[in-house]
Amino acid sequence: MSASVFPDHTLESAPAAARPTMEAVTRKQGYLPTAVARLALSPELLNGFLKMSALFETTTLDPLSRETVIMTMADRNGCHICVAMHTARLTALGADAGVIAALRDGSLLPDERLEAVRQFTLAAIETSGAVDDETLQSFLAHGYTSRNALEVVLGIGAYTMSTLANRMTAAPIDPQLAQFA
Repeated sequence: MSASVFPDHTLESAPAAARPTMEAVTRKQGYLPTAVARLALSPELLNGFLKMSALFETTTLDPLSRETVIMTMADRNGCHICVAMHTARLTALGADAGVIAALRDGSLLPDERLEAVRQFTLAAIETSGAVDDETLQSFLAHGYTSRNALEVVLGIGAYTMSTLANRMTAAPIDPQLAQFA
């Protein structure tokens, strides 16, 4: 997409409703990610995604399980920015290199528990939430809860917005994330 269709907004050029969020992201990241600069065109989308993402971070799913949901969405939807960003996050969390590689290419995870959340995420997407009893029981058998199943849906919702919007705006990977691309 042309940058004129989805411009790289600055704090000065962005819609007023996006500016506080852009300032907060810049403070937290140390720079303004291009994806945020482009999503700022719709303050509602930008703010909605970041609020949903923040809510997802407060769920009872452990950090590696949350990142598994996110990377499953990023790989499935082909969001190169999300893959790079969440590869960096997984690296910071000390995730196993084999887990990261498998999440990046959508292959079987070497960690059985994380593979269960990956499979559950894919099943929830493919069935529009109507997962069968066997799929749900397999997820629960790996130490997850019914609450976690609903939290996966929250992650799917948040990262559907993010991955689709990032692909639509064609934001490039920022230099700060290049090593994780």
